[in-house]
Amino acid sequence: MKHSALLFVFLICSHSVLSAFPIEHWIVVMMENRSFDHMLGFLKRDKNNDINGVTGKETNPYNPADPNSPVVRISSTASPVDPDGGHDYDSTFLEVFGKYNGSITNPAPMNGFVRAGEDIQQGWGPEIMSCFNYSSLPVLSTLALEFGLIDGWHASVPSSTETNRAFLQSCSSNGYISNDEYELGIGYPQQTLLATLSDAGYSFKVYFEVFPTAFFMRQLREYPFHFHGLSQFIEDCKTGNLPTYSFVEPLYFSVPTSGPANDQHPDHNIEDGEKFLKLVYESLRSSPAWEKSALLITYDEHGGFYDHVPTPITGVPNPDGKTNPSFDFDRLGVRVPTVVISPWISKGAVLHTPSGPTPTSQFEHCSVAATLRKVLGNVTGLPLNKRDAWAGTFESIFSLSSPRQDCPTVLPNPPEPSIPHKRNVYNKPLNDLQKGMLETVMYLVGHKNVSVHTEQQAGEYVEKYVRHFLEQKKKDYHREEELGKHPRYFVRS
Repeated sequence: MKHSALLFVFLICSHSVLSAFPIEHWIVVMMENRSFDHMLGFLKRDKNNDINGVTGKETNPYNPADPNSPVVRISSTASPVDPDGGHDYDSTFLEVFGKYNGSITNPAPMNGFVRAGEDIQQGWGPEIMSCFNYSSLPVLSTLALEFGLIDGWHASVPSSTETNRAFLQSCSSNGYISNDEYELGIGYPQQTLLATLSDAGYSFKVYFEVFPTAFFMRQLREYPFHFHGLSQFIEDCKTGNLPTYSFVEPLYFSVPTSGPANDQHPDHNIEDGEKFLKLVYESLRSSPAWEKSALLITYDEHGGFYDHVPTPITGVPNPDGKTNPSFDFDRLGVRVPTVVISPWISKGAVLHTPSGPTPTSQFEHCSVAATLRKVLGNVTGLPLNKRDAWAGTFESIFSLSSPRQDCPTVLPNPPEPSIPHKRNVYNKPLNDLQKGMLETVMYLVGHKNVSVHTEQQAGEYVEKYVRHFLEQKKKDYHREEELGKHPRYFVRS
């Protein structure tokens, strides 16, 4: 068994000697449905001109096919409760290429965001072009300015949540470009990064509230001892008992026992997500493991919100030969915010593009697997596939020779929710992501029909039966143990 106290090594460049790498604990947080410009684009204008963000003059037309169309100018006045913009495959195609189908243009014009928003509901175009600023998003903005910002990180798939979360976990979505509820129920079947690391002797934990999206991967359901509540993450930070890899999940449902959802999925309140990120950072910052840790915060996909950077459409490899009638998995999605936090990173570091491993390599969700593969050394089973082998790595952002002593211990408080709980956050209808979670849990426990109609009802059902499923899996392990069997997949964390 390899232990997290081991100092990992990596190649500084292709012709150099191996050198000790300072990070022993990798913590990954994936939030929901926000583009880079929407969240952090105005940092360029207001704080750091080196960031590939916005000037405030960018526009998008109401009708991309009409050169005389009226336009909407970008703004820095995003609402804390935004509409849920178009982010399925067809909507993203429109946003990127200015039309619903047909041939693609290189570079992509990125001129269909207003049209896609208006097609969902008249009047949404200006909302889709609205962005946050340092004052309205102080937690994420402070982290981006205090540590490392990767402003060239794209979603792996130009489509919705579950497919991109599958790429984070496995560098593939098994040929799916949409949220197929049946497929989510049985689980994506491919090999995962976490199981591969576990087989190689590295530890991992998934920390969650109510539902872990890691359950979308069938393989990870066989590791019940690796799933823990968010309170355990806080405790593990206090003791320094963090695994090699932590996946920390936000709260996807509003339930009275846990509070309002904080995943930042529209129309969940953005400030609640800021509070969650503040808690994660401050717990890690006060940990005895701080100087040996790296926290990466990213977003699954863009949520239909504007971004000005053309999506990469050349040289992107299909991961595993699986295709969809609409898509060959040969281009990436829209840019998403990605911040890397560690005392080994210079204040205000900005990483634009990777230095390889190929001339066309880009930062995307598979960069997590690619970077771990590089810094951990020779792990059997890695790379997972061609996309993992191609993705850019970000180990160069850890550029300091000793850890910084000036890292903030406390982050700013986000504004109090301006549209808080005057509205009933618990009685809302389910969004598509929540429906997929509900269907997954129903499949896991064998329920055909359940009577739930609101976010609270679904969240309470999901929370109850996720616990039930994990408890049953642990009982199965002990039963096998009593019979003298030791299934390989039941590895204790």
